[in-house]
Amino acid sequence: MTGASSPTPAKVRALRIAGGAGQYLALGCYLVFLAFPLLWLVSTSFKSTRELGSLHPSWLPEDPSWDNYRAAFEAQPLLHAALNSLVVAATAALVSVATAVPAAYAMARHRSWASRVGTVWILVSQMFPFILVIIPLFLVLKNLHMIDSIAGLIVVYVVWNLPFSLWMLQGYIKAVPRSLEEAAAVDGAGRLRTLGSVVLPLLAPGLVATLMFSFVTAWNEFFFALVLLKSPENQTMSVVLTHFLGTEGVADLGPLAAASVLATLPSLVFFALLQRRLVGGMLAGAVKA
Repeated sequence: MTGASSPTPAKVRALRIAGGAGQYLALGCYLVFLAFPLLWLVSTSFKSTRELGSLHPSWLPEDPSWDNYRAAFEAQPLLHAALNSLVVAATAALVSVATAVPAAYAMARHRSWASRVGTVWILVSQMFPFILVIIPLFLVLKNLHMIDSIAGLIVVYVVWNLPFSLWMLQGYIKAVPRSLEEAAAVDGAGRLRTLGSVVLPLLAPGLVATLMFSFVTAWNEFFFALVLLKSPENQTMSVVLTHFLGTEGVADLGPLAAASVLATLPSLVFFALLQRRLVGGMLAGAVKA
C-alpha cells in the first residue's frame, strides 16, 4: 500500500486563503449583527413622522431631517441630563477603580481567609438582582439624607461596581511577575511604593478596561436612577428618555430615537478614546514585563 500524497504548495496556499477569507467573512457578519441596532436607531432618528408610521419601513430615510433632534431638545433638558450622567458615571468609575486597586492587590498577593471571604463576596454580590436590594438601599440612603441627590447615586454605583472591579483587577495583578516586586523590595521600596511604582504602571490595560466597564455600566444604569432620583434637575439621561413615552405607553418614536442616539454617543466616544490607551498599555506592559 502506498501512502497518501502530501498536498502541493498551491493547495496549501489556497486552503490558507480560503480559511482567512472565511474568518474575515464571519467577523464581518458578526460586526454587522452588532452594528445593526445602532445603524437602525440612527436611521430612525432622521425619518419623518410619515416614514415612521409607514407599514413598510425603509432602511434609509427618504428625506433626512434634523426635526427629531430639535423636537427632542425642545421637549426635554437633554444637555442637563447628559451632564448629570457624565458626572455620575465618571466619578463612580474613578472612585471604584481607585478603591479597587489596593484591595485587589492585597487579595491577589496575600492569600488568607480574608481574601477567600472577599472572593466569595464578589461572586455572591453579582448574583443579587436589583429588586432585592432596592428597599434596604433606599432606607439606608434615606437615613443618610442622600435620597434624590447626585452624591447618593454615585455612592450606589461605586458600591455596585466595586465587586466586578476587584475581580477584574485581581487577574491583572496576578499576571505581574512577583520577581519585579521582590527586586523593588531589595532596593528598599515598601508596599505602597512597590504598588505605585512597579505594579501600577503594568496595570494600564486592566485599569482602562475596568474604567470602561464601570463608566458604561453607570452611564446606562436605569433602575437605581429611576427609584432614587425624583427632582427633574437631578435625573440622568436614562431616566429622561422615559419621558418620551406617553401616559398610555405610546412612544414619540422620532424624538425618542434622536435622544437615544445622543445618549449613546458619550459611551462610544469614551470607548474610542480609551481603546487606544488600552492597546498602548498592553504593548508597554508586555515590553516592561
